[in-house]
Amino acid sequence: MTTTFTDETRERAREIIARYPADRSRSALLPLLHLVQAEEGYVSPAGVTFCAEVLGLNKAQVGAVATFYTMYKRKPTGDFLVSVCTNTMCNVLGGQEVYDTLSEHLGVGHDETTADGTITLEHAECLAACDYGPVMTVNYDFFDGVDASTAVGVVDELRAGGRPMPTRGARLCTLKEMAVQLAGFADEREGAVADGGPGEPTLRGLRLAQEHGVSVPGFDPNTPIRSKAEADKAAAEAKAKAEAAKPAPVEASAAPVKGGDGASAPTGAAGVGEPAKPADASGSTTRDVKAPDDKSPQVRTAETRQPDAGTAAPDAPGTKVPTDGTGTAPAAGDARSAEAAGVAANAPAGDGKPAGDEAGAQERNLTEAKAGTDADGAGPADANETGAQK
Repeated sequence: MTTTFTDETRERAREIIARYPADRSRSALLPLLHLVQAEEGYVSPAGVTFCAEVLGLNKAQVGAVATFYTMYKRKPTGDFLVSVCTNTMCNVLGGQEVYDTLSEHLGVGHDETTADGTITLEHAECLAACDYGPVMTVNYDFFDGVDASTAVGVVDELRAGGRPMPTRGARLCTLKEMAVQLAGFADEREGAVADGGPGEPTLRGLRLAQEHGVSVPGFDPNTPIRSKAEADKAAAEAKAKAEAAKPAPVEASAAPVKGGDGASAPTGAAGVGEPAKPADASGSTTRDVKAPDDKSPQVRTAETRQPDAGTAAPDAPGTKVPTDGTGTAPAAGDARSAEAAGVAANAPAGDGKPAGDEAGAQERNLTEAKAGTDADGAGPADANETGAQK
């Protein structure tokens, strides 16, 4: 069955989308999902379609978000969502016993709704109130320090049409009314947020902080919140101050740059207008050459094997010129040519067998092994050993 959303919902949807920049309208998806849940009690296929249409998304994108967050229900939910924490701390304090008792009393299991449509029960991994455990929430409002009997009393009062007062927070509302608030709209009930108060563990923490002088460094509760114009002005002043603190650039010297022995430095030893680079511990005055770390591994490997002696500095960082054993470097070559030659010499593997497993190579190995046996009279074992040494 297709749901036609009310004009009020469509107007609120436009208001939600207007909160975001024109090119970031898809950021409105989360509150829009709460909005459609506020009308139907869950995110139905029609709700997914509605969100996709108003945001210009496809239904798969909307559905992926709706199924990721547990606060979006994918099937009809009762007026009151009762969540019992069964995670470690609350479980040790009796949370699992509370859940099991409610499940038996209501005749429903996890994520199931009573026959009268009043209560949906679920166990929660953590409700972020370990110092109040065991805790239970009704439409995300807290009931602290519950046990099996008090939890049963809360759900019985809800089924009888009452609204028990949460331990902390505002007075209870239905799940649909809560979804409107989660979509970003105020609770319009008179005095709805006037009830409730902080819990004793929270107050105890504040008292200990005051007693021992614990506070955020530099925090002044009387500091007014600056407007955007004031914040922009302060940022501009800070930027100007930082620019003024920068050291002045060193002027280029017209005198020729001298080397370590007093002679003029060779051309190219330093750039135009740049000071001469002092010799390092080895006496080298070679110009800085960027290490080849930003090159691809293939090019870097090829340059290491056959560096281009015409351009690479011998003591450039990250560069090592190999020798042939006599101290003589190989002839200058092109690194890319070396890379291409290496690729050509190693053909890629085919679908049937690995690289190098060619019939010609196998026949050549057998011929060499046979020739070795005929020449020195070695047996198969000796031939195998000879091949391994080769």
